[in-house]
Amino acid sequence: MSPSSSLPQNCSRMDLFGNTDRDRNTRKKKFRREEIEAFAAMDPDALSKAFVEHYYSTFDTNRGGLANLYQETSMLTFEGQKIQGSQNIVNKLTSLPFQQCKHSITTVDCQPSGPAGGMLVFVSGNLQLAGEQHALKFSQMFHLMPTPQGSFYVYNDIFRLNYA
Repeated sequence: MSPSSSLPQNCSRMDLFGNTDRDRNTRKKKFRREEIEAFAAMDPDALSKAFVEHYYSTFDTNRGGLANLYQETSMLTFEGQKIQGSQNIVNKLTSLPFQQCKHSITTVDCQPSGPAGGMLVFVSGNLQLAGEQHALKFSQMFHLMPTPQGSFYVYNDIFRLNYA
C-alpha cells in the first residue's frame, strides 16, 4: 500500500518542498532515486542541491509554479526591493521584463540554521536571457524553514545581480 493511498481522494501527499503528488506528476523533470534517498536522510548538501535544481528549473519554465515554495510570512528582497507574501512574490517574479531565461548554477553552499531545523542556501551563477549575447552573473540566498508536515518553504529569499 502506498503512503498516499490512505489519503482521501481529494487530498494528496506533499514532498519536502510543498509539491503535491499532482505537482510532481506534471513536472517534466523527476527527482532521481539518490535525491529521494537524500531527502530521507536529510543530508543538507543533497537537500540544498535538490532544492536549487527544482527552484531554477521551475523558474525557467513556469515561474507561477514557485508559489507553493513561499508562504504569507515569506519575504523576497529583489535588487533591494522588499516583497512579502507568496502571491506578491510570485507577482513580482512573473512580471519581470523577460519571458524566457536559463539559469546556470556555478556554486551552491548551505548551512544548518538554528534549532528550528532551517537551512541557509547560497547560490551563485549565470542568468542567460533570451536574445541576449552575454549572461548576467547573480547571487541568491534562500532561508528554508521546515513545515509541520515535513516539507520546507522559503522564509527569506535575497536576489542580486553581480556587476563587474
